[in-house]
Amino acid sequence: MKKRIAVPLLALVLLLTAAMSGCNTKTDGAASNANGSASAGSQGGAPAAKGGEVNVYNWGGPYIDEDIFRDFEKETGIKVNYSEYQSNEEMYAILKFGSAVYDVIIPSDYMVSRLISEDMLEELDFSNIPNYSLIDDNYKNLEYDPAGRYSVAYMTGTVGLIYNSALISDEITSWSALFDDAYSGQILMFDNPRDAFGIALKYLGYSQNSVSEAEIREAFGLLAGQKEILQAYVMDQIFDKLEAGEAYIGPYYAGDYLLMIENNPDLVFVRPVEGSNAFVDAMCVPKGAKNKTNAEIFIDFMCSTEVAIMNMDAVGYASANYEAAEEYADELDPEEYEIMFASDEVLANCDVFTNLPPDILELYNDLWVELKR
Repeated sequence: MKKRIAVPLLALVLLLTAAMSGCNTKTDGAASNANGSASAGSQGGAPAAKGGEVNVYNWGGPYIDEDIFRDFEKETGIKVNYSEYQSNEEMYAILKFGSAVYDVIIPSDYMVSRLISEDMLEELDFSNIPNYSLIDDNYKNLEYDPAGRYSVAYMTGTVGLIYNSALISDEITSWSALFDDAYSGQILMFDNPRDAFGIALKYLGYSQNSVSEAEIREAFGLLAGQKEILQAYVMDQIFDKLEAGEAYIGPYYAGDYLLMIENNPDLVFVRPVEGSNAFVDAMCVPKGAKNKTNAEIFIDFMCSTEVAIMNMDAVGYASANYEAAEEYADELDPEEYEIMFASDEVLANCDVFTNLPPDILELYNDLWVELKR
């Protein structure tokens, strides 16, 4: 993509606050900063180059412009070791039970909250992150990190349906298409429990943050019936399958769709009428990180306007850097703009995932294991 973007963030902020207030704790956009200070791409005040390394663990997708690693190493002397995960749950399991050690992770809102509650994140030293001043104030101190001590917002987005209009003649408007045996063998589904159950709950008319065992089990029944007509559970594999016409339809993130249509213009993105999920992904440092200062220097680099623009251009999502959003504003056509930056009306019909109580998380895990047998 070579586009430019801008949009207000107030609708997402209100959605995040409303959705998460009363809970246990892939919207979209960036606006003018209330404190407006640092210049675009400024590294002023950042720590001097230290050398060494930083181990970064990020979503696959792609979800970063890997060219920036070369620039980061040239500027700081710090080598980037980069790995990818497919879902928040995979990342959590690796941190909780695996032997790998990472310095920077980029979980979604609800997972940031869970990691904080389980004492799995380091508090950030913001003296190492002067470009934090470029993050829109509307993305600071949100409900998943109310004191703003553990995270720096990175990108935002929404979930929708992607289908091949050359293979499906009907206009798709509802999650019901994922449960329609007319498309048997051609349907893809998220390969993670939170997104899969979230879709089923939303289609049934429930909150995606439901803590009702009866509602969750009803959603499980819907997913169990769907399994018979699925082609596959997927995450990043959706790129190859939908781009190549190997499947007709599947749910995924809006930003990824904007990359996929470059290879297959027959693909269509729609946010279902029942509503969807809106999210914020944020940069964090796991507890016990061996290279914490280097991690904070990397986060600072990611917050610079020049790098934020490069990342927006590469991944199709909206940056939380207010200057990047303003500077990236000239060439986006209306259709793509609406996909990257959902309207207030769309956002009002979206849920933001929250950190669920331990007993509900255990229920999700048990049902997901049963579903995938």
